[in-house]
Amino acid sequence: MSQKAFSQEWLKKFADPYAVLGVSVTADERRILKRYRQVAKRLHPDILSTQETDIQEFSNQLLARLVNPAYQRLKQDKGRSEALATLRFKVRRLSREGRLTPAGTVAQRLIEVGDAEVDVFYEKVLTDLSTTQHSSAAVFEQVTHQLSELNLVYLRRKMGEPVIREKRTGLVAAADSRPVSASSQPVDHSSEPQPPNYAERHAERAKRILYS
Repeated sequence: MSQKAFSQEWLKKFADPYAVLGVSVTADERRILKRYRQVAKRLHPDILSTQETDIQEFSNQLLARLVNPAYQRLKQDKGRSEALATLRFKVRRLSREGRLTPAGTVAQRLIEVGDAEVDVFYEKVLTDLSTTQHSSAAVFEQVTHQLSELNLVYLRRKMGEPVIREKRTGLVAAADSRPVSASSQPVDHSSEPQPPNYAERHAERAKRILYS
């Protein structure tokens, strides 16, 4: 295990609890619990008993010093709200300073995808990256950094929406479900009743009087 791993300076790199767990920023408490159990099982000493000492030591430290605290922050509504507020503040600050420029390829692609594809792309990439996230110190550092960038870009893309709705499931099929407003429908005036033409009525009446 690297000498710098779990130093105070190293731990500061992982301030995003969603990225630490490898879970979506839209996840609700059930989805977060499910992901936490998966990670905790993967890092459990009994599962890793045949692995090298360095891997066992890293896994124990990772679970105790990053994964467990991240779950404690996200398991309650208040903690999730505070975590999202912190991330949104960071997005606004970086955007204002012109520094929201991710280095990772997947985060760069998320900037470019169409609005209808943002959610599906984000969830798919997050799922792919988080599969091996907690396997070693090097992989954890690299993947978690990518997920942190991905979360910031996703929140930037969704910043125009009033709320981020929590979801119990991951992938959601993209669909164009724009409501049709009443004003967008063509109006057929041909079937509307026409107002009476009194001038024509008087003319017809005059003709009948003259020729009667």
